[in-house]
Amino acid sequence: MAASASFFFQADALLRKTLTFQKRNYKTNASLVMFPALLCLVIVLIQAAINSELDSPQFRCGCKCMDNSTSTGYGSREEGKKYYYCQNVICGLEYSTAKQASSCPIPSPQQWPSLLQVPAPLFRAVAKVEETNASLSGLPPASCRKKQTPHCPVTSLFTGMNRTLAQGVINRLHRDAAHYLLSKSHLVSPSSLGTQTKPDSTNYVEHGFLGKSPLHVLLPRCMGRSNSTFSVKLGTATFKHAIDCVESWYIWRENSSIINTEIFQGYWEGNSDHKIAEILSAYDFSNSTSSNFNVIVWYNSSYSNVVTKPRVLRVPQSLNLVSNAFVRHFKDENMQLLLDFVKEMPKAAVKYGISLSSIGPLLFAWVIQMLFPVFLTSLVYEKQHKLRIMMKMHGLGDGPYWVITYGYFLFISCLYMLWFSLLGSAIGLEIFKLNSYSVQLLFFFVYLNLQITFAFLAASVFSDTRNASVAGYIYVFGSGLLGAYLFEHYIEDTTFSRRKLIAMELVPGFSLYGGLYELSHYAVQARYDSNNGLNWSSLNDRYNGMKGTLAVMTFEWIILLFVAHYLDQVAFSGTGIGVYWRIFFRKFQKKSKQLLPESISRKRSSKFAMDKSNIVKERHRVENLLKKPIISHPFVCYKLKKVFKGNGLNTKSPAVRSLSLSVPQGECFGLLGPNGSGKTTLVKMATGFLTPTSGIVLIAGTDIRANISTRVGICPQQDLIWEDLTGREHLLFYGRLRNFRGKRLQHEVDECLKCLDLYEGNVGDQLAGKYSGGMKRRLSVAISLIGDTQIVFMDEPTTGLDPESRNKLWKVIKQSREKRAIILTTHCMEEAEFLCDRIGIIVNGNLQCLGSSRELKKTYGGSYLLTISANPADAEKAEDMVRSLSRNSVKIYDVAGTQKFRLPKEEVRIADIFHAVEMFRREIKVDAFGLTDASLEDVFIKVVHRTRTKKPKIVMV
Repeated sequence: MAASASFFFQADALLRKTLTFQKRNYKTNASLVMFPALLCLVIVLIQAAINSELDSPQFRCGCKCMDNSTSTGYGSREEGKKYYYCQNVICGLEYSTAKQASSCPIPSPQQWPSLLQVPAPLFRAVAKVEETNASLSGLPPASCRKKQTPHCPVTSLFTGMNRTLAQGVINRLHRDAAHYLLSKSHLVSPSSLGTQTKPDSTNYVEHGFLGKSPLHVLLPRCMGRSNSTFSVKLGTATFKHAIDCVESWYIWRENSSIINTEIFQGYWEGNSDHKIAEILSAYDFSNSTSSNFNVIVWYNSSYSNVVTKPRVLRVPQSLNLVSNAFVRHFKDENMQLLLDFVKEMPKAAVKYGISLSSIGPLLFAWVIQMLFPVFLTSLVYEKQHKLRIMMKMHGLGDGPYWVITYGYFLFISCLYMLWFSLLGSAIGLEIFKLNSYSVQLLFFFVYLNLQITFAFLAASVFSDTRNASVAGYIYVFGSGLLGAYLFEHYIEDTTFSRRKLIAMELVPGFSLYGGLYELSHYAVQARYDSNNGLNWSSLNDRYNGMKGTLAVMTFEWIILLFVAHYLDQVAFSGTGIGVYWRIFFRKFQKKSKQLLPESISRKRSSKFAMDKSNIVKERHRVENLLKKPIISHPFVCYKLKKVFKGNGLNTKSPAVRSLSLSVPQGECFGLLGPNGSGKTTLVKMATGFLTPTSGIVLIAGTDIRANISTRVGICPQQDLIWEDLTGREHLLFYGRLRNFRGKRLQHEVDECLKCLDLYEGNVGDQLAGKYSGGMKRRLSVAISLIGDTQIVFMDEPTTGLDPESRNKLWKVIKQSREKRAIILTTHCMEEAEFLCDRIGIIVNGNLQCLGSSRELKKTYGGSYLLTISANPADAEKAEDMVRSLSRNSVKIYDVAGTQKFRLPKEEVRIADIFHAVEMFRREIKVDAFGLTDASLEDVFIKVVHRTRTKKPKIVMV
């Protein structure tokens, strides 16, 4: 037996196979690597379209060329040169639109009045057509909506413990509003100004002044003054608005509960004509007195959606009006506490371009994680098609497999990420360009390793590539969306527990999003503040989460690597026999092996409840072999049993029942049986595809749970091949795993191809995916025979072969058994007779008979076949003669005077048959006659029939 291939040669073999396989899939690999380039191209095109639109006069901030000797603006001065800067507060001299304000800087916002949020005319509260509830009385009539120009009054509600006091404050508020009217075209003070325009999410600029909608002045009674105008100067731009008078009604309610009900019902149930009935505001003066002012203000916040579009609420002016009225009513009529304006801090300019404002961490997280489903599908593909166990059974160790597969995934990941980073930096993606490249390198390297390890871990869960692919993409997009709409809020919330945040980052997708969030956050700061972005010194910032993210990913990478490797070795993940706890308790396992023969001898029974002498002798022989080192018998199994779970919760379906068998070197053992009898299950257990429920299987004296790959060859029932590799490349790969190299490797491969008719016409250099079913079968046989193995398992090796190819394959198998043992299963009786030294027939998981073809025919062949050819007119006389030999004879053939009969062996003797035929030939002319023994097929049918018609017996051993 040749020595097993070293770690280096196994890794070399797998690497060569992987590179060849990936070379054939160059289109897929090129598409994968070029995906970042395609993404960057799409980003450039989209951003070019955005920039083109933003450069239009509708959005562009107006600037003019100013001489540096006289200008004052932003930026450094360089003598003799001119530069551009935004001179105006909102926008330039030439363009004055509200959309420009989003891009222009506002270093010194002007003072502007605080406005009220006035309901639109069609949504102002009015009385219903049939009003029955007294608590809703006093509202404007619904007829105001039906006018040609609807202009219903704006309603406010008020209540309190002291109605007189509350009414006095409201009356004062009315008088104050009336005093604001001036002659001609403007107002002295705009304290009662309002607008229907909804506010923005910021208050850098009051949007009520930037639009074309008219402003409203709220008065107790309008006197036809609707042609007034109001001007607001913002920078060099002046906005003029028409002033529309709107009547303001204040209606008393008995308590705040009624106000709550009316507001709620009005908004959700509405009026008969419109769904929404809005009020301007409501006041509860509660327990206010002349010296104690206590008021609660209701306001409309329905236009501000906290989740989708939060907006500034126009509340201060409502509170200011009622507060000012209270002071003037009880203290001094000349006293004024007016709220002149509300503004936010200065606003910086927004530089539109390829920025993080349009490309956030979510997109980057999706792109980087796109490799995860690819790796997961690749690993599950090898498991689903049993390619991993095939490689393992032919000599590939777990170490070389992990090193090469992991290394290849890491190489592809690094190439993918490096390509993406370079292209992103080239086109100006700030997340790459403005942060430290060394920090990025460390972050992406750690995450890519974590992602690969997570793919190995997830592969142990799936057994189908379609399910794995779907689950992989769901994870990628799901983790990205949860990161953007859930995890990001927890990052920004400084009150959220850091420990809980770290626990959430144990999900690899969240840890990736957390790191990308930090990179994008520092990139934004670098863009505005001209700092260096995220660098090594930034990791010490108080609120920087990159250090914690790196620590979590590194820790998780190491832990998951051990867990994934352990599950690969232990769990039933399609990689063959699990090694269970013996990984950690090898010493104890060795001791148990040494005690194995003694334990068998103690458990051996003195009586077998069966009448199958050959099977009993075989079990005795197996027990004797287990007591001493096994050298001459490559295969030994003892009391091997496999039970599958049935459809019910407590039902079990035994496939193999307490089977004991040994096969010596140089013997070809044939295993026959009907479909579902347990043949393939036995082969799978003997080769590691399935774990036995109980029993012992030894390959060349070594338990199958140990490394037996150098001793075993297997031709499974299904052809386990790579369709993108040629037949020669398959044999080269498996030959290298058998420790062949150089000229000997080429010689062995050529010999295998020649013996199995895959050499001529360069058939061996064609892709295996283009092979016919018979050619694939011959390739599977060639794979099982290459190398100096001690035992070869062949599960129906000639399925799908034509007669000529089958005969050639028989000769190859017969020649190869000289230096090894062969166990094959077949349904072809001719094949079993030609190849097998011994034959066993298994039915319902039990070995029913055992012996050579001749012994089985002698023992179980219960009839002779007698053929007589005579004149058709004498057919009845010939039948009478046979009936005289045995009343239980059966005629099975009768054509043109040629008849064939089956005679039970227990009723006749061969000498009597020949004597009767000789006597018959003296009376009747017999053209020919023949006597044959029962065929192996007859034996098979008889054994199966008797077993299935007999009730199963419980065998006590």
